[in-house]
Amino acid sequence: MQMIQSMGGTPVWPLIALSNIAQASAVVGIIISSRKHNEREISVPAAISAYLGVTEPAMYGINLKYRFPMLCAMIGSGLAGLLCGLNGVIANGIGVGGLPGILSIPPRYWQVYGMAMVIAIVIPVILTTFIYQRKHRQGTLQIV
Repeated sequence: MQMIQSMGGTPVWPLIALSNIAQASAVVGIIISSRKHNEREISVPAAISAYLGVTEPAMYGINLKYRFPMLCAMIGSGLAGLLCGLNGVIANGIGVGGLPGILSIPPRYWQVYGMAMVIAIVIPVILTTFIYQRKHRQGTLQIV
């Protein structure tokens, strides 16, 4: 609260919301790549809840189970956060995470934050899909 009052907003909350989006997007990469029916039954609700700000099902149900989706989400989230940090994006306060997190961002930052959201969606999906398919072809796809 002190940071919000002294700075006029918080630079941390946009990064948290982008992290939620990246976690969900890594799960979407698994949904695209996996042909296992029971995997999709877990993945689809986990991705939806993560896009709305609740990442635990995505993290513990999918991303940490395979390990590499978690790393892909971290890369996407880091790049999106870098863009926000370099442009000084702040949030008015602490609110909902995930895709609705843009509601906490002042309108003057919407364009930059929108680009960061695209990065947090596209990078984890592409990386997760690529790595999953490569590991599947090589026979090294392991569930932890």
